Amino acid sequence: MSRIALIGGHGKVALLLTPLLAGAGHEVSSIIRNPDHAADVTEAGASAVVADIENLTTDEITAILAGHDVVVWSAGAGGGNPARTYAVDRDAAIRSMDAAEQAGVRRYVMVSYFGAGPDHGVPPEHGMFAYAEAKAAADEHLRASTLAWTILGPSALTLDPPTGLIDVTATEATHVGRADVAAVIAAVVERDSTSGRTIQFNAGSTPIAEALDSV
Repeated sequence: MSRIALIGGHGKVALLLTPLLAGAGHEVSSIIRNPDHAADVTEAGASAVVADIENLTTDEITAILAGHDVVVWSAGAGGGNPARTYAVDRDAAIRSMDAAEQAGVRRYVMVSYFGAGPDHGVPPEHGMFAYAEAKAAADEHLRASTLAWTILGPSALTLDPPTGLIDVTATEATHVGRADVAAVIAAVVERDSTSGRTIQFNAGSTPIAEALDSV
């Protein structure tokens, strides 16, 4: 059993992930900004921790993460506002990584996206430019940390029912269901062998466990 801090616990993927983690015997602290969402994350199997990660200092985040074994970042500003995108997807994410190191958390799983990186190819005038830049910076900071990190790069998210099947060999993004993304996160938490790896994936034909064991 691990104690898992799930940042962005009321997101669609996080709410699908929580019962998978709880069902596997893990203790989940679901970090949420809106206290009105506490009942939802509790019903999913987590303990609600109301905290606005966007506006907390590194030391304040450290206090929240203390005693946990794993951090899963599944938060995001949702796009649309570049300033807030940088504040959440870059700055708060980076503070959470530094806080995890300070708190002695060993493992950090980042939910990024397929194609993230300095060469993301999104032009400055595009509405997704701030998000692409923010994720590139956050992912780079995580790779340079002392944490046992895994960066997950799912392609375009859908509401398709879970299949338990993915493709980790694709070179171009297509789509993948949120339920399968949740299942990938849950499986990665169990696999130290994925530490230090960036795993991009689409919906596919290979069982999740087999696909992850092949990377």
